[in-house]
Amino acid sequence: MIDRTVGSAVDAVAGIEDGSTVMIGGFGRAGQPVELIDALIDSGATDLTIVNNNAGNGDTGLAALLAARRVRKIICSFPRQSDSWVFDGLYRAGEIELELVPQGNLAERIRAAGAGIGAFFTPTGVGTQLAEGKEIREIDGRTYALEYPIRADYALISAFRADRWGNLVYRETARNFGPIMATAAATTIVQVDEVVPLGELDPETVVTPGIFVDRVVAVGERAWLDEGTFVGGVTIEGTPLDTEGSTR
Repeated sequence: MIDRTVGSAVDAVAGIEDGSTVMIGGFGRAGQPVELIDALIDSGATDLTIVNNNAGNGDTGLAALLAARRVRKIICSFPRQSDSWVFDGLYRAGEIELELVPQGNLAERIRAAGAGIGAFFTPTGVGTQLAEGKEIREIDGRTYALEYPIRADYALISAFRADRWGNLVYRETARNFGPIMATAAATTIVQVDEVVPLGELDPETVVTPGIFVDRVVAVGERAWLDEGTFVGGVTIEGTPLDTEGSTR
């Protein structure tokens, strides 16, 4: 019987080794697997390379992982914003490495890893420092730079619902990087609001098939935000999210 569910977030992240490359889903706070990140902090794993769209918000989630000095390097597209003070302090002190990747390139490099693509040419970054040292080629009169896939040992992502086979349904914008990260990691670990019985998920709504998922943990519905929580560019001042909220 296929059953990819585990009993807790601690069980879900068990075995993540020091020095691992870990993809973490989320666009800012939307879709960030905070419970899995907290469990990863508690696990003690260190010297990690993190792949994420940004470099953490405030003091929770990914920012807390950075603050715990568990991250050696971060690969992201948007490392600095008004509440990225943890990363900013570490970077200025020389305590973390940064590989800056334009957002479209980041998404495509992750997708390419999951699709088995060896490399691809893109015009994004050509003529800037981001293309220095890369193979440059002219194709149909336009200049392109060669980019390679980003693969990971683990992916930590958040979805809305799953069944015990690991089929995933996402909630609105919380979907973001989750589907492509699930295909690009050797082990994909997912937190969801709830695990539902087999057959309850409409197959037409399943975005990530269970074949790409290794572990699923239900963390319960997270419908309330603490005062001042930063969500996708908007600060919610102690307001309860309805069931259509897009922060999961």
